[in-house]
Amino acid sequence: MADALLRVDAATVRFGSRTALDGVGLDVAAHETVCVLGPSGSGKSTLLRAVAGLQPLDAGRVLLDGADQAGVPAHRRGVGLMFQDHQLFPQRDVGGNVGFGPRMHRAPRAERDRRVADLLDLVGLPGAAGRAVDTLSGGEQQRVALARALAPSPRLLMLDEPLGQLDRSLRERLVVELRDLFGRLGTTVLAVTHDQGEAFALADRVVVMSDGRIAQSGTPLEVWQRPASEFVARFLGFDTIAPAEVAGRVATTAWGSLPVPDGSPQGTRQVLVRPGGVLLRPAGAGLACEVRGRTFRGGRVALLLAPARGPLLEADCALRDAPAQGERVGVVFDPEDVVVLDR
Repeated sequence: MADALLRVDAATVRFGSRTALDGVGLDVAAHETVCVLGPSGSGKSTLLRAVAGLQPLDAGRVLLDGADQAGVPAHRRGVGLMFQDHQLFPQRDVGGNVGFGPRMHRAPRAERDRRVADLLDLVGLPGAAGRAVDTLSGGEQQRVALARALAPSPRLLMLDEPLGQLDRSLRERLVVELRDLFGRLGTTVLAVTHDQGEAFALADRVVVMSDGRIAQSGTPLEVWQRPASEFVARFLGFDTIAPAEVAGRVATTAWGSLPVPDGSPQGTRQVLVRPGGVLLRPAGAGLACEVRGRTFRGGRVALLLAPARGPLLEADCALRDAPAQGERVGVVFDPEDVVVLDR
């Protein structure tokens, strides 16, 4: 990426015999929001700390605007960092927290006050400068922490599990607000999270990590529609995976012959069948299945199906069309939701 604001080049971090980052390479363009997603221990937070200058590299480089950051301390890198627990200063009011960065940069008092007022208005807390931080709700503390991270106008904003301590409904609302805010500000963002819903809602690009390496990188739609491996597919919550022999546009599996998209990898593979690719038909048509379980999700129902042959299948249908538990149905497969995984 020629116009990368951030370039991580073969970054390696070791803790004793454990390699936390294993030659990671990552570019982030100016004004792009990249979310690094992965399970605990995958290396995502170590990557963030290495970019911020809080974790030395054992090998590789971190470049910002093309400049190697080796030996540059965290406070001189021009990045903003927001942690999961917010880490607000309890002895300072809201305005004192938000204005801390500009104060450290010796901004004049009037300029600091304007910046604080503008940012509090931007994050939805107008007039809150004089409030004590211990009177704030979790969501309000998250907004103050974000405003504080943005106050010095960092060239790169980094978020470490920023919404992890909030309840799900608040998290879902705030992630939409964050995406809109970053778009309006033109902020360049590198965020890490274990929450795939948060990452897919916030990011222009999703990076999935496993064991210190990047397992897949792409737009949210690319990663969701075409997981690169069994690990990525299972991490995203897709469990309907089976061995297959792929020849042309047909995969031979324990379920029988499945249609696969044009251009699918050939030979001995694994196939993923997403719930949307399991289409219900009347009993006697297609692969015979019995409904083993139903989970209600608003106006939709997730079905667990036991086929006459092969592993269990997951399907999704409208509430009004959902068969009862124990009912027998037929199943056919939509090739657009059948993914042939790389080895």
